Amino acid sequence: MFQILLVIIYISFISLGLPDSLLGSAWPSMYTGLGVPVSYAGIIALIIAGGTIISSLFSDLLVRKLGTGRITVISIGMTATALMGFSLAHSFTGLCLWAIPYGLGAGSVDATLNNFVALHYKAKHMNWLHCFWGVGATVGPYIMGVCLAGNLGWSHGYRIISYIQIALTAILIFSLPLWKSQNKKGEPEQGAPSPLRIKQLLALPGAKQILIAFFCYCSLELVTGLWGSSYMVLKKGIAPELAASLISLFYFGITGGRFLSGFLTLKLNTKRMIRLGQGLAVLGIVLLYFSINTLIIGIGFVLIGFGCAPIYPSLLHQTPERFGKNVSQSMMGLQMACAYIGSAFSPPLIGVIAEKTSITIYPLFQLAFVVMMFFMVEYCNHRLSNLKEDVGQW
Repeated sequence: MFQILLVIIYISFISLGLPDSLLGSAWPSMYTGLGVPVSYAGIIALIIAGGTIISSLFSDLLVRKLGTGRITVISIGMTATALMGFSLAHSFTGLCLWAIPYGLGAGSVDATLNNFVALHYKAKHMNWLHCFWGVGATVGPYIMGVCLAGNLGWSHGYRIISYIQIALTAILIFSLPLWKSQNKKGEPEQGAPSPLRIKQLLALPGAKQILIAFFCYCSLELVTGLWGSSYMVLKKGIAPELAASLISLFYFGITGGRFLSGFLTLKLNTKRMIRLGQGLAVLGIVLLYFSINTLIIGIGFVLIGFGCAPIYPSLLHQTPERFGKNVSQSMMGLQMACAYIGSAFSPPLIGVIAEKTSITIYPLFQLAFVVMMFFMVEYCNHRLSNLKEDVGQW
């Protein structure tokens, strides 16, 4: 039963990834028809991220009230409904309204499933599960690119993804007895210790640094995905249809990288995996900034994806080890919230700056996020290592 449950979680991660890359790949074709500036994609992203921040902070409470299975079904059902709303909306205001359930549906399920996997499975499974998120994130812009190339319009792309989400929701509904069975086998989700307050969580050693690292990582990933197509169109002169397909290479890199990372974790610990990922991301950003060749630009996006691949799963999997199993769900929710704050504020900020200056600054911000993340993670590792040494000596 436990292995069947793992398969269900894999399916859930595919569902989480499907809508995440749609807005960035479709926006170059959307904003002109909607009659809004290119930077307005950041507003929609801000609304979605705001919903995820709120729901992720309440993830621990929701787990104890509803259980992981019900949260997963409800959340994915909400995103399916929101995506259908996107496909039917013909105004920027309509998109903003549907972005609310879109965001609320994503936050709690993300924090809940990640904590469940961090507690019960090895690091290789965390990487492979997020690889399946990458499958969804890669398929999303590809479907959108096909729809745009076939003159079907961006709304048709959203509608197709909504249908897929509805089918996945149906599968998850039938899986509910598996979650209930798991609860009866000594893994009660209800009646767990009360979650710590944010002030208490921030007082934990290394908490502030890890939260900044999550902010930087999610900023890097969302900025890359959201503005990548616009950067290629406005700076490199690539056609919108080709740019929508090329940005899928970034998510392909994340997907393939996480598949390989699952095997690499058998040889390398999570600290080394994070450092390797940061180095690859820097290399990809350099290629993206200096190259005018479409092939090299595509390779740059692949390398950034490969670099991002092990970072997020490794940071997540360290949560119970860093902060203890008793507070891991509360800390996971706070980490998710900080990650989504990066998602909320970085894309619109860069959009505004790019509109006032030039889209050329896009890779420079990517580089800044990687550098800041590196120093925060290394500082945290050093501080926690010293703390363990002091405890051992005591």
